[in-house]
Amino acid sequence: MNHHVFECFEQVRIINLVDRPDRRREMIGELNRIGGLAPNIGFFEAHRPTDPGGFPSIGARGCFESQLAVLRSARDANVQSLLLLEDDVDFTRDGRARLSGLLPELFSRRWEFFYGAHLLPANGRRGLADVPPEEPVLTASFVGFAGAVLEPLVDFLEGILMRPPGSPDFGPMHVDGAYTVFRSLHPELVTLAAFPTLGRQRSSPSDITPGNMLLDRWSGTRPLARLLRRGYNALRRY
Repeated sequence: MNHHVFECFEQVRIINLVDRPDRRREMIGELNRIGGLAPNIGFFEAHRPTDPGGFPSIGARGCFESQLAVLRSARDANVQSLLLLEDDVDFTRDGRARLSGLLPELFSRRWEFFYGAHLLPANGRRGLADVPPEEPVLTASFVGFAGAVLEPLVDFLEGILMRPPGSPDFGPMHVDGAYTVFRSLHPELVTLAAFPTLGRQRSSPSDITPGNMLLDRWSGTRPLARLLRRGYNALRRY
């Protein structure tokens, strides 16, 4: 019997805006490349806010609130391990093979955060390596959480929502920045990351920086934009 590479996580949730079925289809294609769907994998249907609400953009607020909703749900269900994916992550060409080796090692060690995708410099790190608590991690498209960290992390993120922008106690910010701040405030937590990265953000019309490709602006040229992106994303897998 074949085992899914993500079966070691009790829960896997993929954040997808209800008005972005294109990204849902592309994400299912990515999952098929590494073993398909599995009982522990599900989509979280996110909704777009109507205003930034103190965040850098509407998209940044939506991303923050969506990830918080997934984390809160996992905490309430007493989930022991959660893998959170954004619907625009592409796995590397060797993703399935490397995940098959890295994830069993991950679950044989202590960890609170796991980054499968990131923009960290290697600096000699390879395989599953430690990330110091003070080292910022950009992007939050492929992040694992141990169950023990969910309650304090949810409390911290909920506190951010209650404060004004620029608060010295940390107000609204991008969610990857919030995870970095939380990790820096709790140096006892263990953060591990995959080197080289196992994924990267897929080129697609962005909800955080909309209109990022001229061809997306007109209905007649959008099919060409989609075709160009598919080719570009295929070339970027490494």
